[in-house]
Amino acid sequence: MLSYRHAFHAGNHADVLKHAVTVQLLNYLGKKDKAYWYIDTHAGAGAYALREGYATKNAEFDTGIGKLWGRTDLPAMLAEYVDEVAALNPDGELRFYPGSPYLAWRLMREQDRMRLFELHSTEIDVLRHRFRDAGRRVMIYAGDGFDGVKALLPPPPRRALVLIDPSFEDKRDYSRTIACVQDGLERFATGTYAVWYPQVTRPESQRFPEQLKRLQEKNWLHVTLSVSRPPEDGFGLYGSGMFILNPPYTLAATLKEVMPWLVKTLGQGEGAQFKIESRGD
Repeated sequence: MLSYRHAFHAGNHADVLKHAVTVQLLNYLGKKDKAYWYIDTHAGAGAYALREGYATKNAEFDTGIGKLWGRTDLPAMLAEYVDEVAALNPDGELRFYPGSPYLAWRLMREQDRMRLFELHSTEIDVLRHRFRDAGRRVMIYAGDGFDGVKALLPPPPRRALVLIDPSFEDKRDYSRTIACVQDGLERFATGTYAVWYPQVTRPESQRFPEQLKRLQEKNWLHVTLSVSRPPEDGFGLYGSGMFILNPPYTLAATLKEVMPWLVKTLGQGEGAQFKIESRGD
C-alpha cells in the first residue's frame, strides 16, 4: 500500500530475523567466484534513521536490533549481521538501520548486480539518492515488483537471490506473493527465493506457510520467530517468518543453533518460540 512506510518498523524483531537470514544467503552466494544478482521486489528506502522521524514513534528497534547492539556473546550468524549494521554506525552509536538493499550492497562484489523495485514515490527518491553513485551495478525500477521481476528472470549469471517482502497490509499481497514465486520458479527454477511474512492473526497469514510449501515439494526451509502469544484483541505483529526455496544446505543447522538464543533475547513473555521446518533434495 502506498501509505506504508517501513521506517516505522525499522530494526524491530521481524527485521532482525529477515536481515540476519538475508546476510547468510548473500554470504553463501558470495563463496563462489561466479557473479550473482540480488533482486528485491519491495526495496523501501534502503536505510533508515532510528533517532528521528518515523522510527521514533514507537521505537520498535528497541525490541530488535537494540537488544543485540553492544553484545559480546552473539552467535556467529548474528554477529555477522550486527557487523553489517555497525558499518552504518561507525561511531558506535545505533542511529541508523540498513534495509535489505544496503546490506546487499555491502556484501556485493564487483561482478555482482542489484536490481531493486519500489512503488512508493517518496521511498524510491530516497533509494535513488542512496545509490546515485553506484552506476549500472544497481538498477532501480519505479513500479510493482510483483510484476516487474518477471522480466529479470532468469538473470544472465543464472545465480540470484530474490527477496520478496511486501508490507502485507493489503491482504492481496499473500496471493500475489504465491503467484510471484510460482512464476519465478517456472522461469528460473534454481534461483533462491526468500519470502518474509508477518505473523498476525488474519487468516491469510495463518495459511500462508502451507501455501508456500505446495509450490515446491523439496528443497525449502521455513523458520519463524514468535516473540509473544497472538494478541487477544487480534491486532498487532507478534512474530514473523522466512520461507526460503532452494536454500543453502548449511542454513538449517545454523538456524537450529541460533534461534533458541534469539528467542531468549527477543522474547516478550509467554508464547515466545521458534519453529524450523525443512525439506531437502
